[in-house]
Amino acid sequence: MDKQAIIEKVKARVGADGKISCEQAMKLADAEGVSYGDMGDLLNEFKIKVGACQLHLFPNAVCSPTNK
Repeated sequence: MDKQAIIEKVKARVGADGKISCEQAMKLADAEGVSYGDMGDLLNEFKIKVGACQLHLFPNAVCSPTNK
């Protein structure tokens, strides 16, 4: 896994609120061939939160529920 390449793609998808949506994080993880857990670790490492969290598939990332 090329962490730097993936994090650059994540940063390109981060919204004005400083978060990447759960859907975008899942699609990117799938496209890069990494597990959701590994993506969650990577998001945590770079302190990027997951917004509009749907199913809490990123157990290691800081998820923000859809109702907040």
